[in-house]
Amino acid sequence: MAMTEHASKQYDLDLGSIRSRVLAMGGLVESQIRRAIDALTTGNLVLTQEVIEADHRVNAMEVELDGDCSQLIVRRQPAAGDLRMIFAIMKTVTDLERIGDEAQKIARMAKNIHERGGAQAPPVVEVRHAAEAAISMLRRTLDCFARLDCDGAAEVIRDDAGIDTEFRSILRQLITYMMEDPRTISTALEIVWIAKAIERIGDHAKNMAEYVIYIVKGTDVRHTKVAP
Repeated sequence: MAMTEHASKQYDLDLGSIRSRVLAMGGLVESQIRRAIDALTTGNLVLTQEVIEADHRVNAMEVELDGDCSQLIVRRQPAAGDLRMIFAIMKTVTDLERIGDEAQKIARMAKNIHERGGAQAPPVVEVRHAAEAAISMLRRTLDCFARLDCDGAAEVIRDDAGIDTEFRSILRQLITYMMEDPRTISTALEIVWIAKAIERIGDHAKNMAEYVIYIVKGTDVRHTKVAP
């Protein structure tokens, strides 16, 4: 009985450690997005390179967390509720790694724009606004994950529609710039890719919010409408 209690406490410690590291990984990818957008708006080429090179840290965290989750399943053979938590964590880690990839993509596009001179660059103010909305979604999702807050997660899921709307608005603006001044085409196309990366960050944050609801309620709300 004592051994069973000890094993249970160790399991809780192991799972708690994994959840803390997921939040740390989330903090890293949030920083990567913000730094990539700062590099885009300031033209800081050193910063773009730092974001690009730091992506390996995100990848390493994904590999370590996946491995630890798999080991926890093998060693502890968790019951249904805990197994749900571990599966959701593994999915969350995958989405965080992909957000890191999108941040790296933004940094690469920013580097291309500013190395070319960026003299004919269309304004990127709207892109920054969309990025702030996506960062807010990510931060709130991580908070919901930490507190297992279903109501907050549902709010994040609903907010994803706003990011999609902003993407379409940015796309229309860029098409107008390209039609009015063909010299903006190269830069405008790269900003389209940046805007698409921001939209994808919102999608991944939404996925993560759905996993929170799955952890708490055991309900898969993917591809369904979340009640207001």
